[in-house]
Amino acid sequence: MAPARSCTDTAAERRNNNPRIRTVRSVDLILRAEAIAIFVAGVLAYLQLNGHPLWLLPLLLAPDVLVHNLATALVILAIGWFAAIAALALTGAIFVAHVGMDRSLGYGLKLPTDFKDTHLGRIGR
Repeated sequence: MAPARSCTDTAAERRNNNPRIRTVRSVDLILRAEAIAIFVAGVLAYLQLNGHPLWLLPLLLAPDVLVHNLATALVILAIGWFAAIAALALTGAIFVAHVGMDRSLGYGLKLPTDFKDTHLGRIGR
């Protein structure tokens, strides 16, 4: 049975007490934290591979037209790392950081329903 509501309850208070909404917020927080960790890991890998810091920002924005898939980014990084191809490893590191940056800002995997619908929720909400 639902708890009784007083006439002074606001819609915001009812939303904040809804366990389903709290769970969604918790999951969103976990996904954002994970994305920030991915971003930091990619940046650290880039710097560890002696990538030039001044190129970091322009290179972070370049993958928007190339890749939005973490698995692809990790494969590129791994091939470059294990084959000792610095340029490929740096590219993979940038792609990993880019995926983390996008997801931490709410730009997740796009859904077929609308460009603004992502696995992290609707962009701009």
